[in-house]
Amino acid sequence: MEDKDLEALISKVAGLVLSASRTVIFTGAGVSTESGIPDFRSPGGLWDRFDPDDFTYQKFISDVSARRRQWQLLWRERLTEEVKPNPAHYAIAELDKLGRLDCVITQNVDNLHQKAGLPQEKVFELHGNMQWVVCLGCGQRYPMEQIRARLDKGEEIPDCQACHGILKPDIVLFGEALPESVFEEAAARARNCDLFIVIGSTLVVYPAALLPSYAADAGARLVIINLSPTPMDEVATVLIRAKAGEVMPKVVQRVVERAGG
Repeated sequence: MEDKDLEALISKVAGLVLSASRTVIFTGAGVSTESGIPDFRSPGGLWDRFDPDDFTYQKFISDVSARRRQWQLLWRERLTEEVKPNPAHYAIAELDKLGRLDCVITQNVDNLHQKAGLPQEKVFELHGNMQWVVCLGCGQRYPMEQIRARLDKGEEIPDCQACHGILKPDIVLFGEALPESVFEEAAARARNCDLFIVIGSTLVVYPAALLPSYAADAGARLVIINLSPTPMDEVATVLIRAKAGEVMPKVVQRVVERAGG
């Protein structure tokens, strides 16, 4: 895509943001990868090197050896390390500060939207949050950094210090249902917005991938910013094949300029 074509599309997105009364942003792995977080599904990603069937919820709770493998993968691959937001996260948070954002619905579990300044109550995390660990027995929650310190000391399968129950990262594993209340609220926000912006998602993971169609079916304009094709491309009002961190700061800049600073 030539620069002038990209600039025209960015300008069009800014116009849609300015004319919308309720904008919802939906983010996927393509936003997080720009912060250095590995994409599990892409070539060379984690599931090219490990069998996803070894990392199901059912195996986690029923098989001690599987539980050990899952914790050791998290520790070895440093998936729980601190990472920093990138320009896309900051741009999205800036839209909120400008009063141009209803909420963010995210497939990501990295807490980066909140770190960039977006209020927790405006972030709907469909797949949970890696910054927390929950006990499946008593419900006690622990900061991941506390559990990571135990792994660093050689503990292979951390358990709950309160009841010695099974600890699980507070994320949705394969075979585990999405948190019902979060998905229902996200679906309601999608159906009641007039602009739905997809950023960094291929829209192939369900039921999360249903949300753009909920918005489009209800009459919302659809914007897709993603490097690869998605099943919703044909119904998008604007389709941009570029990195989120390159596009979103420019969108915000255009919004500010056209809104009079």
